[in-house]
Amino acid sequence: MTRATIEPPADDVLVAGVEPAEASTAPPLLSVRDLVVDFGLTRAVSGVSFDVPAGSVLAVLGSNGAGKSTVASAVSGLVAPTSGHIELDGRDVTSWPAHRVARQGVTHVLEGRGVFPGLTVAENLRLSVSRTVAKSERADAVARALDMFPVLAERRRQATSTLSGGERQMLALARVLAVPPRLLVADELSLGLAPKLVEMSFDVLRQARDAGVTVVLVEQFVERALELADDALILRRGRMVWSGKAQDAGATVLDEYLGVEEEGS
Repeated sequence: MTRATIEPPADDVLVAGVEPAEASTAPPLLSVRDLVVDFGLTRAVSGVSFDVPAGSVLAVLGSNGAGKSTVASAVSGLVAPTSGHIELDGRDVTSWPAHRVARQGVTHVLEGRGVFPGLTVAENLRLSVSRTVAKSERADAVARALDMFPVLAERRRQATSTLSGGERQMLALARVLAVPPRLLVADELSLGLAPKLVEMSFDVLRQARDAGVTVVLVEQFVERALELADDALILRRGRMVWSGKAQDAGATVLDEYLGVEEEGS
């Protein structure tokens, strides 16, 4: 969970282009306005606003401690906002607990979380779909999940505790996408993954987006995130310092706000 020291209003805020809601004719599935999150005397997020149109991907970028995961946790109800508003499909869910938000089709996948080590890969998947899928359709849902991740199909009878960290991360994502949610909050899914599994993770997220899943993506691989995303925002010390179309976040923006350069430059 990220935390940032309370700061006065920044003078260097730049909002490029237009906000996501204005850049698309699709109505926003998720709308966040003036979000503030405090942890005691520490302000982690201050005045963040954005829209995520249905079926699109928003990349939330920033350095360590910028407030990215706090924003993600507030969206899914894991963290209670101090002030501001969060709407899902036009309904105010600001004060809702995580389990109630989840019932609206919101799934939050965190790095290293969401699997049961004492169960096999197949048992983890069957348990996941048993909560939301009719009995006659569960086998197909599990099969779809295994098709997305061939490495898991090879290990379907293997105890989850014996999987590598990257494979457990894939299983956590497979459990979610076996029955695709309306909104997927993906929080640092690629953290610690081997390059091959990073590629697989982004391929699966792309499939989910193409199938109509709306995604809020908190990601350390900036270039990969921008390739996948429709829109992007950059946080610094809990404040939004840039917002616009992902394709407009070029070398100048990335270097100024994140200290990175475009791949190959």
